[in-house]
Amino acid sequence: MANVTDPLARAVHGTNPQNLIEYITRQKIYDSLYWKEECFGLSASDVATKASDLQAMGGSYGGNNKPTRFLCLALKLLQIQPEEGIVEEFLQNEDFKYVRALGAFYLRLTGRPAEIYELIEPLYNDFRKLRFRESTGWKITYMDEVA
Repeated sequence: MANVTDPLARAVHGTNPQNLIEYITRQKIYDSLYWKEECFGLSASDVATKASDLQAMGGSYGGNNKPTRFLCLALKLLQIQPEEGIVEEFLQNEDFKYVRALGAFYLRLTGRPAEIYELIEPLYNDFRKLRFRESTGWKITYMDEVA
């Protein structure tokens, strides 16, 4: 039952929050070794700890479109639906850039436009480099571009 959304979670954009990630991608995440071994039973603070260990962001890569750890943690956030204050802490984290990027990604998926603008605008002044894993290789991007 590790793939079930929290029963107390509210609908996002009129649907189950996990449905914001495409079905096939979701199934690949559920089948990935990282999801099975590392993402089972995580709380929001555990997700922040795992996100602090991230080395790159991205979607899926390789011949089989294997999901990145970043995408697995994003799905876990959609599944447990942390409180708004926790997401704000993700966005205010100056020490770990991938925690900040994960918070921005989650907020873009689930937030309202005014809330997104208010909380993500400070990220436009963050010019740190981020490694982005694409299906064919690596790319360097910047936090302000992600925001």
